[in-house]
Amino acid sequence: MTHGLLLAAGAGSRMGMPKALVRDDDGTPWLTRSVQVLRDGGCDRVTVVLGAAADEAEWLLADGLADLTGVAVVRAAAWEAGMGASLRAGLRAVAGEDAEAVVVHLVDLPDVTAAVVARVLAAGGGPGALARAAYAGTPGHPVLLGRDHWAGVAESAAGDRGARGYLAAHDVVLVECGDLATGADVDSR
Repeated sequence: MTHGLLLAAGAGSRMGMPKALVRDDDGTPWLTRSVQVLRDGGCDRVTVVLGAAADEAEWLLADGLADLTGVAVVRAAAWEAGMGASLRAGLRAVAGEDAEAVVVHLVDLPDVTAAVVARVLAAGGGPGALARAAYAGTPGHPVLLGRDHWAGVAESAAGDRGARGYLAAHDVVLVECGDLATGADVDSR
């Protein structure tokens, strides 16, 4: 079983609002779109990590998804410390689940589709999995972390670097997805 882990806790200071509350031009919230991308890409369950404006984001999630089955919300108490704190909170939340791996995705990647998630998952699963999407050879998200790596990732996750240090020190399968998306995070309107 693979679990989706959506990091959506930041305040979005450059965006001017928490990215979990941002909507596409057609009105679709990035938050609900990202959950659906993980689901449609092959994740059996999805855990959403919230922080800034958590009450409003949780309402938006409940209002935007017709079916919340398999979706859990975790609030990162120290979200202000950066992505590392959100990643640790999310990994703690899924540690008690029966998932062998998690697909870590970020809410501010609006052009990443379910096809990208599915391709990363196809790189191989299981507790030893370690893979990530690449765009024109540049590593990005989503990232597939097998259960064997969760403790090491959580220990190394700090500030806004998330799992970057851990991934740099380990053999990671890069899954080219540049034909599907740019993988660019959006920091401003």
